[in-house]
Amino acid sequence: MKKKIIYIGIALLLFVLFFRCFCGFFVIQPIGLIPKGATVVYWRAGLNLPFICSADGLLEESGTGVSLLGRGMMLAKFAETIKEKEIIRFGYSKQLYLYSTDGKEYDR
Repeated sequence: MKKKIIYIGIALLLFVLFFRCFCGFFVIQPIGLIPKGATVVYWRAGLNLPFICSADGLLEESGTGVSLLGRGMMLAKFAETIKEKEIIRFGYSKQLYLYSTDGKEYDR
């Protein structure tokens, strides 16, 4: 019984490490074209993006400031690539969005 628990724990740890290294979350805040927002789990291989990111978080990190135009440009830049590498899509996650922006929330 103890060996089974250890094996399950090791398998779970390996899965978490694999997921963290090769997958990521891209959060799309609710905006005009996507009024409900979305969170996309995607294969991160070949992209230089953080594990959890959003257009607003990437703009904030670059130091250019968050604006509607900047958000649109950032989404346009990564939309096709992330769509091609998409694993699953689910509803907007405010917690992941706030994590990607270091706790800052920007207007829609």
